[in-house]
Amino acid sequence: MEIVRSQRRNGSDGSGSAASLPLYKSAPSIEFRLEEFGQYAIDRLRVLQAISDGLSRGKKPKEMENLVSEQWRANMKHQDADKTLRKDIISHFVLRLVYCREEEMRRWFLSMETALFRYRFRLQNAEAQKSIMNELQLQYNVLGNAEYETIKDKLTEAARSVNFTSNPETVFYKVPFEDVPELVASRRVFILKGFAFVPRNQVVSLVCTIFRSNISKALALTNRKWRAMIQDQEKDRIAPMVEALGNVYLGPDYSKPKDCAEISLKDINQLASTSFPLCMRHLFGKLREDHHLKHQGRMQLGLFLKGVGLKLEDALAFWRAEFSQKVGAERFDKEYAYSIRHNYGKEGKRTDYTPYSCQKIIMSTPSTGDHHGCPYRHFSEENLRAALNKMGVGGRAMDDIMDKVRNRHYQLACTLTFEATHGTSCETGINHPNQYFVESRKFFESKNKQSQPTA
Repeated sequence: MEIVRSQRRNGSDGSGSAASLPLYKSAPSIEFRLEEFGQYAIDRLRVLQAISDGLSRGKKPKEMENLVSEQWRANMKHQDADKTLRKDIISHFVLRLVYCREEEMRRWFLSMETALFRYRFRLQNAEAQKSIMNELQLQYNVLGNAEYETIKDKLTEAARSVNFTSNPETVFYKVPFEDVPELVASRRVFILKGFAFVPRNQVVSLVCTIFRSNISKALALTNRKWRAMIQDQEKDRIAPMVEALGNVYLGPDYSKPKDCAEISLKDINQLASTSFPLCMRHLFGKLREDHHLKHQGRMQLGLFLKGVGLKLEDALAFWRAEFSQKVGAERFDKEYAYSIRHNYGKEGKRTDYTPYSCQKIIMSTPSTGDHHGCPYRHFSEENLRAALNKMGVGGRAMDDIMDKVRNRHYQLACTLTFEATHGTSCETGINHPNQYFVESRKFFESKNKQSQPTA
């Protein structure tokens, strides 16, 4: 996305829409500061993440409408409608640039932006909706009275199945059935001779199909531009911000021990078996088994342990005890100890590094011999089932978890694992490995207090 100096002309925002709901057809020429580049993107990302969490948790349509309205009001809306529109457009195109770079990122962004558009479109009045349909060139024929009379019973039956009341005043659009795959797949529309008869209240499906297709094509084009030009041309200015936004974590800071005491080496085995999330249990197990982890595995596990309260001296002793069995203590001190001290901010630029979030772990790309990453995304189904079985997960809980994995809801799969292994609900959902640990320790501490006899 270009950042250029120009003024809006003739009331056009360059987005393909003069209304309050842009279609994001082309990047507009809007002047804005680099600070806005990052902040606007983060604010919009909060909305998209809330939508993702709500959908994956199975919230009902009305609940989702309320959620989207609340999130939009809290993060995107301004008293000045023009400023809201400006932020809307800028934030979309910034995140399009951020999320165009990988297939998994594109898929998530496309789904969430389409969901956001869907809820916002429903809030538009009839005139605004018609204007948007015209801009998308959705010139479908309205079902005539004569044809309506021949199929009205079928239309009424179809409407009743989705709790909608059809009557002679209801406007139906006659459209090729392939234009409404969502309605066809969910059996929410009557089909005859290759045409679907869509009532006006379900026209959002038509609009969203075209919107999704347009954004999908635009993401592919942006990806090509990113690789061909932007990544290199903006390597010192925009590219680092894009990379950072791709890994941004919006939750609590887990760089320091939170809501739990520091842990010691004598506790680590027991904690690993009760309170480590699957990604860290796997790394911990492989370290014990092979007495070695590659760099990314050491980073993922090492920063997690730092965040849950393992002090530097204990961390050095922990890693030395394992690695020395394979490479010897002398080689460990020469080649590996520095990076551990570096993670704790004691070497190099003395940066105090933070533990990896779920988002960062999910987007990693482990190769052969690597053990880092997210098991829910990177394991085969067979290996994932075996790992979950070791944690004591089975039956209906296993089926629910695998269903979330197949639908790419990896963090919700981890949340369901937490609930299955702890026998309690986790309303906030798991967004960080260290959050999993903190919530687990709270659970066991509360359980221990309850089991203690009262004086």
